[in-house]
Amino acid sequence: MVQYQSTRGYEEKISFEDIILSGLAPDKGLYLPDSLTIDNLNHLTEEDLSYEDFVKTIFIALDKNSAKYVEDLSIYSGFESSPTPTLKKIEENKYVMELFHGPTKSFKDYALQPLGAIADRRLGEIGEKGMVIVATSGDTGSAAIQAVKNSKNIDIVVLHPHNKVSEYQRRQMTEVIQDNVLNIAIEGSYDDCQKIVKKLLQSNSFNRKVVSLNSINWLRVMGQTAYYVWLTKQFSSPINIAIPSGNFGNAYSAWFGRDNGLSINEIFCASNVNDVLTRFISTGKLEPKETIPSVAPSMDIQIPSSLERLIYNFEGDASSFYDQLQNEKIAKLSEESVVRLQNIFSSLSFNDEMILKEIDLFYKNYGWVIDPHTATALSSSVTFSSTLPVVGVATASPEKFSDVISKTIDEFRVENTKNEEKYFVEKANSSLVENTIKECL
Repeated sequence: MVQYQSTRGYEEKISFEDIILSGLAPDKGLYLPDSLTIDNLNHLTEEDLSYEDFVKTIFIALDKNSAKYVEDLSIYSGFESSPTPTLKKIEENKYVMELFHGPTKSFKDYALQPLGAIADRRLGEIGEKGMVIVATSGDTGSAAIQAVKNSKNIDIVVLHPHNKVSEYQRRQMTEVIQDNVLNIAIEGSYDDCQKIVKKLLQSNSFNRKVVSLNSINWLRVMGQTAYYVWLTKQFSSPINIAIPSGNFGNAYSAWFGRDNGLSINEIFCASNVNDVLTRFISTGKLEPKETIPSVAPSMDIQIPSSLERLIYNFEGDASSFYDQLQNEKIAKLSEESVVRLQNIFSSLSFNDEMILKEIDLFYKNYGWVIDPHTATALSSSVTFSSTLPVVGVATASPEKFSDVISKTIDEFRVENTKNEEKYFVEKANSSLVENTIKECL
């Protein structure tokens, strides 16, 4: 039976039923499975299955205890049409997988729709009303709200960095005015939001079940791994993947799939001016700096939370690495792990000027409009050591970033909605945020 353990060595393991509603482990680590029930994800077949049913087979293959939660559950109810990813050919041996055709037009819908549905079912099963608390750099918040807004068992709190997401992204969250939805803008960065969420998850002074829908929750990895299983089945050869990466959750899911049999060769992680992942991949050193606002706000991150699972997988334990990071503000992988990291991952960072140029070039070359994040993964400067097919991951619709894209493509204009908004603005202080939550929910 699969059990879930902390990346930092906490001895007690938990079940799938517990992992659904889990946040951080008691030692502040992230949960991940201690074993798998399958030898190779590549053995799964999508033949004669809808994408939704195919995803269910992946959940069950990763943990058979998920079967009672997903078999008869609608896990993509928010999608107006089929959730099957869209694969397009750009040119010979170069493709893009579009993951932005869900309810909030971002790839986050692919994992959060199932997670929200499963969490709602589990809470109903145990007769409790849960509280979801998430931090967002732009896209997770709206996707999490859409996943649970109609739930009778879940209230949701979303923290976003004030004035550091696009207007479209903000309105997707703050225009959802319902009794079970609370939006709070934090005067700080995404990393400040994430620190507050982790502290609130750890302390839980709300006298109710507190749930994480961030990539802290292992089910996010399960949901995201699913589209990499699907993707590899569209090719007869192994592939290389290019991903715009901020919190590293999407990239980790690709690596997890690769580590469990998927025909993925190399993984490219694009970053923006907040180049913490580029520096980590090139040196093996994690050294967060001050977060800088950019035209690709979903990557405005200096402490990529999901990286912790990869560090655990490479080092066997993540506690000493994160102790070092906390004490010295920098932490380094072992030499053996650095070699392993660089055999699989590569990275480049793109500043705002470069991103705008990439958007312009892609439009001129192919007639496609792409968003600022996707532009970093589809850049002609992305290279691999092999000549295998390359798939860039399109993580968001360009509609969400028309204010940026219109700077380089004059004719691209999307009018933002002007509906009533509701949100609070708070300083980056966990006690103040905690009080606001208690007053409102």
